[in-house]
Amino acid sequence: MTNDEIRSFIENAIKENKVILFMKGIPNQPACGFSARTAGALNTLGVQYAALDILPDPRIREELSGLSGWPTIPQLFVDGELVGGSDIVMEMFESGELAELLGAEPPEEPFEPEPQPEPVQRGIGLENRLEQN
Repeated sequence: MTNDEIRSFIENAIKENKVILFMKGIPNQPACGFSARTAGALNTLGVQYAALDILPDPRIREELSGLSGWPTIPQLFVDGELVGGSDIVMEMFESGELAELLGAEPPEEPFEPEPQPEPVQRGIGLENRLEQN
């Protein structure tokens, strides 16, 4: 795909979906904590939404940020308009604005995002697995 085709695909996805989340990973397997929190807020509200993983091609992120004017991921769009990233979405979620915007019932219990495991850094080392006779 060319950059123009990617941009056109993104524009169409935004137009065709009432709610769309551009994120790292997918809702049931987010690849970063910010994407996990944003998808978790939408899931808690029980709204239907489309999601697009921006990780398979770096040009997706470039074209999306060029269209939206927003540099970070995730990005939530509702009715073709950028709502914002993770911090804005979470503020709106906590205040009830997000539920109102999406026509959803506010949750009865507070949303607690699942903690994301920290990447494990391991030193370089060898383990002797040769049998010694």
